[in-house]
Amino acid sequence: MKESLYSIVNLLGFYAGAFVLSALINNLLLKFAKSLGIRDRDNMTIRWSNEAKPSLGGISFYLCFLLGFMIYAIIFGQEDVFQNKDLLGLFFSINVAFLLGLSDDAYDTRPYIKLGSQILCGALLVSTGSGIELFPEDWMNITLTILWVAGMMNSINMLDNMDGITSITSIFIILTILGISLPFKLTNNVDLFLLITTLGSISGFLIFNWNPAKLFMGDTGSQFLGMFLAYFSIKFLWNHNIEGGDYSIFSNVSLVLITFAIPIVDTAFVTIRRLRKGKSPMVGGKDHTTHTLSYRGLTDRQVALIYVVLGIISSLLAYNVANFIAPNSLSLVLIWAYVIMLLVIFFSIAKKTNKKS
Repeated sequence: MKESLYSIVNLLGFYAGAFVLSALINNLLLKFAKSLGIRDRDNMTIRWSNEAKPSLGGISFYLCFLLGFMIYAIIFGQEDVFQNKDLLGLFFSINVAFLLGLSDDAYDTRPYIKLGSQILCGALLVSTGSGIELFPEDWMNITLTILWVAGMMNSINMLDNMDGITSITSIFIILTILGISLPFKLTNNVDLFLLITTLGSISGFLIFNWNPAKLFMGDTGSQFLGMFLAYFSIKFLWNHNIEGGDYSIFSNVSLVLITFAIPIVDTAFVTIRRLRKGKSPMVGGKDHTTHTLSYRGLTDRQVALIYVVLGIISSLLAYNVANFIAPNSLSLVLIWAYVIMLLVIFFSIAKKTNKKS
């Protein structure tokens, strides 16, 4: 009990420290870099905001991650960090994702370079033993790992289209992963500290990203978060209970689906709509689920609050799937029905909006 309490204090301390550090970093960036990270000042066809603002939030995520990484190694032992093959895979892939986002914010990286970098991130995880282990065939696990990493980096990037949405979504995904993993690893575990540190850094950034936003996270932030969330979802969701044997492919996929319901639904919604119109899903536009709600008369802040509610629902459902629903239970079909229902609702709202206009 005493050890558990000590661990909780450590986790809360890391969260508070990351929150304060992130707020300070973003405040300094906002003051001294008014134009850094702003591209296409005269082109507002993609970014929902009608005002160009710095896209620097990702820098605070990265700095807090690095600091948390080093502090943990100093306080709790270098063996847990520098001799941890999985963690080194995360470290190198995070650096690739951060540099990719940074170059994209500065120069508009070519699509094939971006995709190649995302595939490299997935390959780094596979090569360091951090891949999905859900199927008996290695080639299936490797392929799914690379597709998941690249897909999530793109999905989180696409979701970053309105004040606070990606920050809110990422916070609830991390809270879900923590809720599932904490009961089993309430110790001085480096994974938990990195999750808590990143949670604190996003929360500190949200002060500046909440509507009306003063600061955007940019591709630097979305690529970082996409890679970060992909790694920890593989470890705690895709591979949930595999070591204990109390799992099924259907239950683990359902767990991932509901935890990432918001970015998955948004990406599916945009992809289907654009393919129907003969457009590329990879080209930016104001046709996301968030925009659809705005076209129906909701303010940006109201849209953000709706995503808070959806985040809470997804987190609660995911926690129940992980802890209270049997791996082969037919009730897992309800999870899929919920996600499909969300997609249908957004298409229905979009259809009514088109008829009205």
